Amino acid sequence: MKNKLSSSRPSHYTIRIKGLLDHHWEWLEGLTVTHLEAGDTLLSGPIVDQAALHGLLARIRDLNLTLISVERVESGNS
Repeated sequence: MKNKLSSSRPSHYTIRIKGLLDHHWEWLEGLTVTHLEAGDTLLSGPIVDQAALHGLLARIRDLNLTLISVERVESGNS
């Protein structure tokens, strides 16, 4: 039985990390990096599947970065 949540299109996520990250890190894999006034970094963009999301979160953990939030963003018009 096919999972109703699966699709062939990537889902969009926002991931908030404590501190400011450099825009040029290769492991960001095309995500947009936005520095927030609070001194945090927001990573946003498409992530192809749950395995890629978990891989990105593992990198954040391995770099000892503080993860604040992960949110799936509905793309209403895409």
